[in-house]
Amino acid sequence: MWLAVGAVGGPYAGMLSDVAENDSAAFLPTSAESTEVQRLQRQFADTGAVPAVVVAERPEGITPADRAFLEDARSRLADADVTAPGVSPVLPAPADDAALRLVAPVAGDPGESVERIRGMLARAPAGLDVYVTGPAGRVADLSEAFSGIDGLLLLVAGSVVAVILVVVYRSPLLPLLVLLSAVLALGLASLVVYLLADGGVLALNGQSQGILFILVFGAATDYALLLVSRYREELRAVPGRGDAMLRAWRGTIEPILASAGTVILGVLCLLFSELNSNRDLGPVAAIGIAAALLASTTFLPAVLVVFGRVAFWPFRPHTGTRKPESEGVWGRIAGRVDRTPRAVWLVTTVALLVPAAFLPQFEASGTAESELFLERVESVAGQEVLAEYFPGGAGAPTVVIADADATGAVLRATRAVDGVAEAEPTGTARGLVRIEAVLTAPADSDAALDTVQRLRDSVHAVDGAQALVGGTTAVQLDTIRTSQRDLAVIIPIVLAVVFAVLALLLRALLAPLLLIGTVVLSFAATMGVAGLVFEYVFGFPGADPAVPLFGFVFLVALGIDYNIFLMTRVREETRTKGTRQGTLHGLTVTGGVITSAGVVLAATFSALAVLPLLFLAQIAFIVAFGVLLDTLVVRSLLVPALTVDIGGRVWWPSRLGRSRFRTSHSGMPTST
Repeated sequence: MWLAVGAVGGPYAGMLSDVAENDSAAFLPTSAESTEVQRLQRQFADTGAVPAVVVAERPEGITPADRAFLEDARSRLADADVTAPGVSPVLPAPADDAALRLVAPVAGDPGESVERIRGMLARAPAGLDVYVTGPAGRVADLSEAFSGIDGLLLLVAGSVVAVILVVVYRSPLLPLLVLLSAVLALGLASLVVYLLADGGVLALNGQSQGILFILVFGAATDYALLLVSRYREELRAVPGRGDAMLRAWRGTIEPILASAGTVILGVLCLLFSELNSNRDLGPVAAIGIAAALLASTTFLPAVLVVFGRVAFWPFRPHTGTRKPESEGVWGRIAGRVDRTPRAVWLVTTVALLVPAAFLPQFEASGTAESELFLERVESVAGQEVLAEYFPGGAGAPTVVIADADATGAVLRATRAVDGVAEAEPTGTARGLVRIEAVLTAPADSDAALDTVQRLRDSVHAVDGAQALVGGTTAVQLDTIRTSQRDLAVIIPIVLAVVFAVLALLLRALLAPLLLIGTVVLSFAATMGVAGLVFEYVFGFPGADPAVPLFGFVFLVALGIDYNIFLMTRVREETRTKGTRQGTLHGLTVTGGVITSAGVVLAATFSALAVLPLLFLAQIAFIVAFGVLLDTLVVRSLLVPALTVDIGGRVWWPSRLGRSRFRTSHSGMPTST
């Protein structure tokens, strides 16, 4: 059945780009003023196009041949099917003869249209630099950045995971089976997401597509590591490979289900976001995790039973052989936790509080759209030239929609705003007037954001006008504010959901509170480190407010996984060994597999950095570093030390660990 699913669904992983939308509408806030303006603009017949700005520069001065080239290009653009009606005249720079500009509204897909326009402008006179920028140019460059996502990202992530699995298993066959399981999960997820996106049920963009690929690979591999480790353990205990798998499946299904459920519910909390891009990522990511869960608990167990002990060649586990876990590094770590639990958790907590103190260093008030790219793309270079010679907002005007009867008053209020270079009415429809205002500052700059806010204050004060302000800069302003609102709303919801899952899983209230507290501390430490690294190492210009939101959702949902893997085994062992020895044994036998899972997930998220986009590079670092911190410090030292120090009370209000066992002075459980 799974091979059939892979055959049908596999090709859809490469087709997701066909249904992905990377224009500004894919990222609009649902109820913001700029979104309402975009809706009202549909009443004006000529506003369905996205402006592409063509700017030409010759520093020593524009020549007649340059002007003739651009005039000819304008004529060809006006006659071509890539533009909508309304290609502007060729305009010289107001105070300099070194640049020319024209605006061409593009019809259809902005990415394809801009690519054709750039091709038409490729043969410029020698020495004349021609750029296509503006909103359409940015969309085209964004689409180009995402164009290799289905090939490059999968290649990098798959290669990294394969290398790690070979090191972990020391087997050539087992990694192939695990990767095959992940690939089949990705095929299923891609098929479902494609059908839903194509049917208009959910929206997909390049950002969500990249995160989907990484989540499926990372989660499927994590679940596989847990299952395979337990299977190898059971193969040493029982002779039959079927019986060993049944015992392994029963022993791991609860933590795997809890882990997947936590991540699914965590990412679905993004449905409470008011940003389209955030809200649509929730179900896309949830579908990916569900597919990884299905493949890891059905296909992988079946194929492992088919191969049996051969899958572990050349280090086959034989029945009755000793378990080496207690003699390795995790046995020594457990011994340290056993000897000085309070000192371990106190030192670890202080070590996490130090980087957490730098959390205010993380700047997430938003970045200019031109700073979205890590590489110098044409739209950014063109915007710089445009801002040098023309009003910065040229080609990306701010739009004011108001009652037509108040046109004069709204126009005067618009022109009176500091930072507005010019403003003119550009159409009327159904009792409304549209006024386009060109800002002096670049459309995606902080100065432009301040100007839009002043403009809103000014036109909102016009009696009876019911004026609204939209456009590129207004969308950016509303997006930043909506992201800040989402951060305050969604974080408490995620914490409540995770607490509920942990409480049900562990049948306790104190242990879930401790686990959530440790993960939140780990998140704060991660963001503190990220703030320092982004500013002083990478020189990033800040971050979008969605970055800490995504970082929190993924780190809490994924970071709690490793605590789930540990504490479910601890709870299982506590029934027969008591809390202290159950914790130490659980840490010893799960240490290697959980560490391997954390390394795999960190490596797969790091693969996002191959895409030259600031947002994804920041998410890649935050999740990768945070997962390693959770795996190597929080789960390995802080959580077990706290559990040992608190003892059976950690399971409160359950009497687990207290009703059947008490701990002697030697640390060994004795029956009561």
